[in-house]
Amino acid sequence: MSFANPYLALLALPLFFAAWRMLRRARNRGVAFSAMHRLPHGRRNWRMALAALVPYLLVASLALLTAAAMRPRTPLARSARTVDAIAIAMTVDVSGSMDALDLAPEGTTAFTREMTRLAVVKKLFAEFVARRPDDLIGLITFGGYAATRVPLTADHAALLEVLKGVEIPSIAVDAYGRAIAEDEQMTAIGDGLATALLRLKNMELKSKVVILLSDGVSNAGAVSPEEAAKAAAEMGVKVYAIGVGTGNRRTPIIQRDFFGREVVRYADTTFDEAQLKSIAETTGGMYFAVNDKASLQRALDEIDALETTRLDTFAYTRWRERFPVLLLLGAVLAAIAVSLSMAATRRPM
Repeated sequence: MSFANPYLALLALPLFFAAWRMLRRARNRGVAFSAMHRLPHGRRNWRMALAALVPYLLVASLALLTAAAMRPRTPLARSARTVDAIAIAMTVDVSGSMDALDLAPEGTTAFTREMTRLAVVKKLFAEFVARRPDDLIGLITFGGYAATRVPLTADHAALLEVLKGVEIPSIAVDAYGRAIAEDEQMTAIGDGLATALLRLKNMELKSKVVILLSDGVSNAGAVSPEEAAKAAAEMGVKVYAIGVGTGNRRTPIIQRDFFGREVVRYADTTFDEAQLKSIAETTGGMYFAVNDKASLQRALDEIDALETTRLDTFAYTRWRERFPVLLLLGAVLAAIAVSLSMAATRRPM
């Protein structure tokens, strides 16, 4: 048994004091009267008995409600195991060009968001995580700036839940239709890679890897891709670059019109495969296209060959909450106390 909110036990202190005061007053207080035979010797009626019982019921109900607020619970499942893990920082491009639909099947006429470059990347990301159940994996995204969405973690369910919410930042427009903060849809590959290296820097695992998923076109950021790649090589971090896109310049892409509606238009898109290959070669990693399943398997095999670190992991999968029973009993006692008080005194508390 454990408590989710143990600090709420402090709420019981005034209850203990109230109970002590009531018991002390019942024992030690009275009225001095010499001629006891002159007092009426009538029996205590039911109203007096109920009135005396009400304070104790209220204290008991408040004690149960306090215990419920502490949320007592017991683990339904607890597992402990030893794993051989490496650290992987998944670095995903969320720039505006990731809305391109050039990876959609040939002949497609009805385009949807499930066909964008980003959607394909998210699907590949989920498949990759499923194949690496023991590794510590984090999520970094970058457009015009880089951000850590999930630090390195063994909780892959939480990681994939955050991944579902990863979207391309929309461009706001002013009253005249001019774009605001358009730089958020640019691509800062160097910043994204540098952020991933910072997350890996203090990890004690022997092998550290960056999986970079991007179209390779860097046009923003304080750190250039070349500088970030050199830093990764100096740290001994291999970068496995995954190219997202095709060589087609005129590509369908999802955009928003002046009224905020999503429309499909044809626009010039870019795909810098040479940039991604250069990053991978500088760090001793690999490059492959997003739809190249054979290269993906070779990359996974190469990652499997890296030196691992043995970790002892503990997982609490589910909890059984015990507070509902206490909450119900406390509420019932409070209702009974109020009802008895009203019946005994013929007035509300």
